[in-house]
Amino acid sequence: MKEEIWIEKYRPIKLDDVVGQSEAIERLKSYVKTRSIPHLLFSGPPGVGKTATAVAIAHELFGDYWNENFTELNASDERGIDIVRTKIKSFAKTSPIGGATFKIIFLDEADALTSDAQSALRRTMEKFTSNCRFILSCNYSSKIIEPIQSRCAVYRFTPLGEEPIEERVKYIANIEHIEITKEAINAIVYVSQGDMRKALNALQAASMFEKTVEKDMVYKITATAHPDDIKELLTSALEGNFSNSREKANILMTEHGLSGEDLVGQIYRSLFEIQLPDKKLVELIDIIGEIDFRITEGANERLQIEALLAHMSIINK
Repeated sequence: MKEEIWIEKYRPIKLDDVVGQSEAIERLKSYVKTRSIPHLLFSGPPGVGKTATAVAIAHELFGDYWNENFTELNASDERGIDIVRTKIKSFAKTSPIGGATFKIIFLDEADALTSDAQSALRRTMEKFTSNCRFILSCNYSSKIIEPIQSRCAVYRFTPLGEEPIEERVKYIANIEHIEITKEAINAIVYVSQGDMRKALNALQAASMFEKTVEKDMVYKITATAHPDDIKELLTSALEGNFSNSREKANILMTEHGLSGEDLVGQIYRSLFEIQLPDKKLVELIDIIGEIDFRITEGANERLQIEALLAHMSIINK
């Protein structure tokens, strides 16, 4: 049994170790080189390197004293104004050590802060700017109030491409002495959808069951349907064979444990791999968006999936 969680064990400690965000990293290196940074706002989807980049900046700026001059807070744990008035202010008031000229407060999931908390944070950022820098991380920059955005240098992180994830998976598999097939690596890239954290979790979980990691194990432990099964489901529905497509969907949801939301997401991804006229493609995307919304709002997912398949069976006639 592996004791360490690999997403922590292999967390980058240098900016050069952060993969897939070369443009943002090159610009951030100039701040580290001058030993001074402005307030920063990192925006992007989960698992693309926002937290890793913030920690790497602290490592390079403060060296052995990085832990004393860097604190990480998660706004989703405490969303109200008290986190600004207590934890953030108390850390900001203390002086940096080890010869550093400022400290860094990393506020993860800052878009979870309430409007009042963000307004209080704006004033705190102004008041303690002489000895403290803020790095804010969020999934949606539109949820950060404009006064905070204007005080920060904004960096937008993009979903990771296939190559960075594939290289990292091979690198870790080599260090951990794990045999992994090419098909399994492709499966990890598919299920991760640009999320390095999801990719490493899938690799570690799959490696616990078999000596050689195979693609079927990757799909199984991540509760993801094989892309070929989704294509068969789509093809059957578009050919007007509703009963067969309904049976395939039932197998995926009962035997493979897929939720309705997961199945809709995979159907949407596979839709673009099938040759369809633009008019029909647009109509299908419209109904998929509607079904996804209904499931999110709490509708019966099995009934909604069958409604989607019924619509597909009709649309191609």
